[in-house]
Amino acid sequence: MTAGERRLLVPLYVHPAVDPGAWAALLRAAPALRGVVLNAADGPGRRPDPAFRTAAGRLRDAGVPVLGYVDTGYGRRPLRAVLADVRRHRGWYGVDGVFLDQVPTAPEFLTRYRRLAVCARALGCRTVVFNHGTHPDPGYARIADLLVTFEGDWEAYRRAGVPDWTRTHLPSRFCHLVYGVPQERAGHVSRTAGLRGAGVHCAVPGTGENPWQTAPPPSAWKPRA
Repeated sequence: MTAGERRLLVPLYVHPAVDPGAWAALLRAAPALRGVVLNAADGPGRRPDPAFRTAAGRLRDAGVPVLGYVDTGYGRRPLRAVLADVRRHRGWYGVDGVFLDQVPTAPEFLTRYRRLAVCARALGCRTVVFNHGTHPDPGYARIADLLVTFEGDWEAYRRAGVPDWTRTHLPSRFCHLVYGVPQERAGHVSRTAGLRGAGVHCAVPGTGENPWQTAPPPSAWKPRA
């Protein structure tokens, strides 16, 4: 599998001690992973967690980039608090980058998020991901390395559309995160994401308040025929 086929970004929001099998599955899928989002407690938590530190180290040893989850509160959370979480992720878990969640879509926040991205990179983050959950103003594509332009369930994904402006950017700049996916449809999500110009995706069967507690099934990460 080539670097260009590292097409999965996996948010795995479950403690390694609760479901070690899910974390072990990510190691088996390592060649297909664009990254894994580490979320100890809606962020890095108040203190280092040895289980997450070990899980992050194993993924890095397998060549998988680890991204620290940080909530930005749709631009309402103070910049100092956001960057404090980035520092904790870097210091405690040695993350390679940052996954900024709850990022707004409106252009009036561009300056704020440009500054945030610059600061995150200055702290050592090689990858900056913005999770909008939908398509934002095109200006955000000039700031982050990767934009999550869809996050939702399988039924919503089947009906989703793509704005024309995305065609002027490489597919590697866009990611679709889909939950509630029947196992036999995981490969369909991969194909659909490609057709919609997103080179990165994730498809998991989970549902409910936290659908990101399971790893993608093998049918989602095995090389395409």
